This record gives sequence, structure tokens and C-alpha cells, in this order.
Amino acid sequence: VGAQVGFLVGRHGGRALLTRTSSHRVKEGVGRAERLLARYGYRKALVIGRFVPMLRSVLHPAAGALGVPTRVFTIWQTVGGVLWSQSLVLAGWALGASVDHVDDYLLPLIALVVAVSLLPLLVEVVRSRRGRGRGRQEHGDTGD
Repeated sequence: VGAQVGFLVGRHGGRALLTRTSSHRVKEGVGRAERLLARYGYRKALVIGRFVPMLRSVLHPAAGALGVPTRVFTIWQTVGGVLWSQSLVLAGWALGASVDHVDDYLLPLIALVVAVSLLPLLVEVVRSRRGRGRGRQEHGDTGD
């Protein structure tokens, strides 16, 4: 569902949203998505894109903005989603079967993944606050 919503957002105004973003990471991800779609074609790109972090986030809106046909997108993003989700389930099963007492390590590992995942957001917040602080200093506003 998230992929379909992203595709529809891209289809109905995605180009305008992408040109207005100031995020270097988003622009880089969109560039990668465009190159992937051009190099491998829609089918392979939509399946491969599920397995590549950051690309997975921007591929669907980019596909909508680039005019990928809705039917082709829906079929192949579904195939990619099923393959991706089932590979995670199988990897979890294999890990659980091969590591004794994996449940003892699971909660700390999840906490680590969440913490690492939040680092980019924290960096953006700090950058944003520093940028606003510099703007106030340049205009003589001390914030008092």
C-alpha cells in the first residue's frame, strides 16, 4: 500500500515536489532511481529497488513521476515486495535456527537498529537548528 501511495504521489505532482526538495540524499536517491529504471527496465528495477536502502524510499514516487505505467508498477512492486518480505522471514528463520538463545540478543539488537535508524533524523534536526541560529545572528536577532 505504501508503494502504491508513493507512486500516486509521484504521478500527481511528484516532479514539482522533487524539484522543491533541498535534501541532497533525496535528490541522490531519485538520481539512482532514474538510472536504475533506465538501465534495467521497469520490471527488474522495481524488484531490485526493494532490496536497496534509501532507493527503496524514493523509487516508487520517482516511478510515478517518470510515467511508469500503473499496471506494470503495481504488478512488479508487488512481486518485489513479496520477494523482499519473504527473504526477511527466511533470514529470520535461519538466524533463529542457527543461533542458540537468539531471543536474548533480539531486543538489544532491535534497539540498536532503531537508534542507528534515527541518527540521520537527529543530524538533520541539529543542522536545521544550527542554520536557524546562524540566520538569527546574521539579522541581529538573539532570540531573547
